[in-house]
Amino acid sequence: MVNRAVLAHRLFTGLSRRHLACLVEELAVPWQAGVEGRRYAARGGARKRAAGAGARHQLVFVDRLVATLIHLRHDLPHSVLGLLFGVDRSTITRAITEIRTLLAERGCAVPDRPDLRLRTLADVFAYAQAENIELRLDATEIQVRRPPASRGGRRAFVSGKKKQNTMKATVIADWRGRTLWTDALRPGRMHDATAARNEGIAVCFQHFPDVEVLLDDGYLGLSRDHRGQAITPPRKPRPGALPGRVQQWQRDRHEHSSDRITVEHALADHKRWKQLTRWTHRRDRLPDTYRAIAGLVSDRTATA
Repeated sequence: MVNRAVLAHRLFTGLSRRHLACLVEELAVPWQAGVEGRRYAARGGARKRAAGAGARHQLVFVDRLVATLIHLRHDLPHSVLGLLFGVDRSTITRAITEIRTLLAERGCAVPDRPDLRLRTLADVFAYAQAENIELRLDATEIQVRRPPASRGGRRAFVSGKKKQNTMKATVIADWRGRTLWTDALRPGRMHDATAARNEGIAVCFQHFPDVEVLLDDGYLGLSRDHRGQAITPPRKPRPGALPGRVQQWQRDRHEHSSDRITVEHALADHKRWKQLTRWTHRRDRLPDTYRAIAGLVSDRTATA
């Protein structure tokens, strides 16, 4: 039998034992409710045997959680995890599918608010306005497998920036680089500002007028539509401008970059997980994987 503590600390180095215990306590009840719900649907009604009767799980919940965390962190094949835990590969696959969904639905943690989780863009804006926090928003691209030639919509994943097949994630962080939210991911060909608009950022700007968001040059359209809230770097002076004006522009641009760099640090924390360096699995599973990893990273940074 595999020692779960050894696996958690030697293979999955991103969580402490306390964090792992909190995850077990938080997710055990929803997982058991899902299991009972599927059994109820299969039976077509309430159970006819006493609780506890029947076959036991080959892989208990704690082992399912640890196997999923190791897979997310190191991208070990399901067959290898099956050997480590002494079960069939299909058991590992089913366990990862269940736990990954639960992790994705958790949302992101908030500093000093252990009972509060941010799951939607509106949640983030409401939290930022209540706490008077200046947000940082940016997008990152993850290389994915090239769609088959016979499938429509292939070009939607070809990124003009990366010149690769990618999917784009939009992430919001605070002034310390703590992840507060990530979207459902979009095809890599979509523009950064379009991806943010599709998530409803324009409505959030209207309902939360006191929230300011620092952006890069890729969001000039948002800056034009929401002046004073969507803040992009200052525009370069025209040729022939006075030297003092050019120096002031350089100082302002450097100050803006220094303030916005924390969201880049948040994206770097996500990319330290091997699954997000290059996605080699089915594309429809990447959104849940990214949200699960972002939530786990936010747990660590919220207590840092």
